[in-house]
Amino acid sequence: MAFKAKSAAETKAADLASALVRIADRDGAPLNVGVDRLRHGNPRLTPLAIGQTFRKYRDSLDAALAERGYVLVDYADRGPGRGMEFEIAPA
Repeated sequence: MAFKAKSAAETKAADLASALVRIADRDGAPLNVGVDRLRHGNPRLTPLAIGQTFRKYRDSLDAALAERGYVLVDYADRGPGRGMEFEIAPA
């Protein structure tokens, strides 16, 4: 099997999933996670990158959370300057 390099978008999707799992493991679920908390753990996760990654790689985010026993209940994007928020619950 040949090695296939990940694109930058796939890497950001993995980073986002990892950040969500770390926060859920640390704080326990259910919880709401905002962009500021995600950026604190990984400054590469800009609001634009988070929104685009969520829309394009939702399935991989759901799978990564499910592996750790969590489910993404809701994602709210209230637009520029108003923030985004992920709601995570135990599976």
